[in-house]
Amino acid sequence: MNKQRMYNQVAVVTGGGHGIGQAIARRFAVEGAKVAIWEVDDQSGQATVAAIKSDGYKASSFLCDVSIYENVVAAADATETSLGKVSILVNNAGVAHIGTVEDTSEEDFDRVQRINVKGPYNCMKVLVPRMVKNGSGSILNLASIASKLGLAERFAYSASKGAVLAMTLSVAKDYVDKGIRCNCICPGRVHTPFVDGYLEKYYPDDDERAKAFRALSDYQPMGRMGKPEEIANLAAFLCSDEASFITGSAYDVDGGTILIR
Repeated sequence: MNKQRMYNQVAVVTGGGHGIGQAIARRFAVEGAKVAIWEVDDQSGQATVAAIKSDGYKASSFLCDVSIYENVVAAADATETSLGKVSILVNNAGVAHIGTVEDTSEEDFDRVQRINVKGPYNCMKVLVPRMVKNGSGSILNLASIASKLGLAERFAYSASKGAVLAMTLSVAKDYVDKGIRCNCICPGRVHTPFVDGYLEKYYPDDDERAKAFRALSDYQPMGRMGKPEEIANLAAFLCSDEASFITGSAYDVDGGTILIR
């Protein structure tokens, strides 16, 4: 009996070239999935595929801007031709934004919603009918603790992640009798290259940057930021048959931030 939880299943991971998406893609490959990375940054997608293949697992990268419907259709067709029918979708691709409603420009607001909201919509719009036709499927959306509580200066980002949580519940409800499960993960602060880039941009002084890193870490009751692999651990469970009785759920992976901070 094969102990890999996703043996021979085709799993799409959007934004799988960096951070959390990369950790999920690599974990799914270890679990036996044939991983399709949909990336707007082709170089990072190919690099992640190379790392997965060097470990002896299966993966392919497809150039895709998830905010463009035609890109998603093309990526879905290419994935099915190359790897087979998609049974798992992880909507991970997204962007962050810092600002209140007053200092968020219309252009920035539209950009965040286009990628963080329309992106998952496009991917589900294309893949859900195919999953229905195949009789089953598991969808995992990456929301955020920002979808559940008020975070300072995260107006556009919070709006987008609130939409992701709402879409998760809607899809779970509409397709519960069609063999499709839909859940989401709400990470707290996770130490990714984005965090390092943010700190380098706004805190050029080494000492100030170290203080800022400590402050970001201390915000979580556990006193540190999460690791991408810790998000991937839960993602692997939720997208596997071990979670066959779970749908319409939102899981906090936040070091206790939501409930005990």
